[in-house]
Amino acid sequence: MSKEPTARILIIEDDPDGRRSVAEAMEESGYTVVTAATGDTGIRLFQEQTFDAVLSDIRLPDLDGHKVQERLRAINADIPVLLMTAYGTVSAAVAALKSGAYDYILKPLDLTDIQSKVAHAIENRRLRSQVSSFKKALYGREIIAVSPAMIEVLRQVKTVAATQATVLILGESGAGKELIARALHDGSARADGPFVAVNCGAFSESLLESELFGHEKGAFTGAVNQHAGAFERAQNGTLFLDEIGIAPPAVQIRLLRVLEEREIIRVGGSKPIPIDVRVISASNRNLDDLVAERTFRHDLLYRLQVVTIHIPPLRERREDIRPLADFFITAACSLHGRHIDEIEDGFYKTLERHPWSGNVRELKNAVESAVIMATTSRLTTASLNLVPPGEHPPAEINIPPQTTLAEIERQALLQSLTRHTGSRNLAAEELGISTRTIQRKIKECDLPF
Repeated sequence: MSKEPTARILIIEDDPDGRRSVAEAMEESGYTVVTAATGDTGIRLFQEQTFDAVLSDIRLPDLDGHKVQERLRAINADIPVLLMTAYGTVSAAVAALKSGAYDYILKPLDLTDIQSKVAHAIENRRLRSQVSSFKKALYGREIIAVSPAMIEVLRQVKTVAATQATVLILGESGAGKELIARALHDGSARADGPFVAVNCGAFSESLLESELFGHEKGAFTGAVNQHAGAFERAQNGTLFLDEIGIAPPAVQIRLLRVLEEREIIRVGGSKPIPIDVRVISASNRNLDDLVAERTFRHDLLYRLQVVTIHIPPLRERREDIRPLADFFITAACSLHGRHIDEIEDGFYKTLERHPWSGNVRELKNAVESAVIMATTSRLTTASLNLVPPGEHPPAEINIPPQTTLAEIERQALLQSLTRHTGSRNLAAEELGISTRTIQRKIKECDLPF
């Protein structure tokens, strides 16, 4: 096994004693160090050699450290630049970070702290570089991951995408199963074809059959026109079947036949229609358990899980929380016309400690809410409206006179879905009803989920 090359650090500092002490600290950490006493010399060395990080003083004899940083970023924006100064203010630190500095270090220098920050900067760049290569391989699909667990998922996606294999994606609600399914489609030979997604829990049995396989005119009451189902609409592309584990038995039988025969028959019809569709399915429950419970066909499971990809829950890949939060903050600012200048470290620490039962979807909602409700351009721990782990909001039962049962039911559904940030599965478990019933009630009660 080949040894990884030693990381190279460029130090730009005009003070000889400061330059020597920082260089010695970096060499103690095992880095190769190159030094410069002026900004111009540092820029020239940066152009001529390869570095993994740069430490630069702000007050230099020829150039302002901010200008040096701008020049370095113009040459290679991927290399982290850490600025050092004895004249620190909050506004100066914010300005430095906004202009692209990786970190802002105050003098007198804590050499142990510098060693830690440089190590973090180099590791962060390595991970970003690795993820960037995966993103390129995933054809532009925005999947943010730095944790080893998710990088392994992306590696699997890259390997499987180009094949014709039927894929089963397993993961909790909100973990990003559809995003992975779309990445598989984008990386396949079918990328120019349609990607059609169907949530099997969103329809009654009869409507799900019609949605998947289509129906002929007059096949049932209300079928006033012929309807092409999802399999036909996904011809030469990909069909994504979400929540496949709760598909009714009759639908499971028809799905098995389609996967075996590669043809469908519309509801109310008799003519087989050949289909050329790649099927990707997903479930938040282990389908082997459903087979053991006799609610899912074992022969259909064999057809669906030619390849299985497991997406770990967010609580098991906490390294991804901060970069995901940054992405959602930027997206929320753009969407809602907000402006965030500063993010308190406690904001991130609170996110990293939260259990995230609703996974990435819950994180997105929490961050977006914080941005929307922020009264200043600074996000703090107080900006987050999160229920602490182990605590639950008290259930309040206050039924006004003449309230109908339908209204009570609607409020129960609304409160449960709100508590679980829209997770149908968690709300269904809490209320003791099926996910399919939750989906139906959301439509019937016109709930904002």
